[in-house]
Amino acid sequence: MSRNAHSPEPLPAQIVREYGPFDGADKIAGVTYDGHRVWAAAGAQMLAFDPASGRVERRLERAADAGTAFDGTYLYQIAEARIDKIDPATGDVLASIPAPGAGGDSGLAWAEGSLWVGQYRERKIHRIDPATGAVLRTIESNRFVTGVTWVDGDLWHATWEGDASELRHVDPDSGAVLERLAMPPDTFVSGLESDGAELFYCGGGSSGRVRAVRRPKTRAG
Repeated sequence: MSRNAHSPEPLPAQIVREYGPFDGADKIAGVTYDGHRVWAAAGAQMLAFDPASGRVERRLERAADAGTAFDGTYLYQIAEARIDKIDPATGDVLASIPAPGAGGDSGLAWAEGSLWVGQYRERKIHRIDPATGAVLRTIESNRFVTGVTWVDGDLWHATWEGDASELRHVDPDSGAVLERLAMPPDTFVSGLESDGAELFYCGGGSSGRVRAVRRPKTRAG
């Protein structure tokens, strides 16, 4: 895998809606989408809100420090140096596996039967076995990785470095940057998820917000 030395010029990210801040949530880390609700990691809890109304519908009292993912049935949540598999109906932790960054992990996504984990300062994205945590492959980035998502076979990751954030579409084999969306100044991305259609949901870190960003039309099909 190689870091990308050349990348396209960034396009301005189009923020179409902001959610929050939410009661009891000082910051937002990871985000995921279960097809109906957006789940957000908020420190000592996970909260789920309706993206149409913005109303919080669920709260799970679970440690939620970084990335969040959904496999179609279960939630996965980075908590300190582990990844918890959580039943969204009950909030029970069904299993835990070690996170590859041993506490330096950021984003989390589900795709192709695997978990994809961003390792923040190491600027890496790992594909791991969801049952054991074993690293199956690694993609390198040239920016800090703060969020990871897949949509229509495309791998995107968020960055937050040098007081600037971007969403980046990268080649999953080489790590080459294919598209860049630059967030407005002082608008940071702490987690990333696609709705499977035209939007990305972005955790807003210490702002306590989640932002919906329009996915580039050329890639939305």
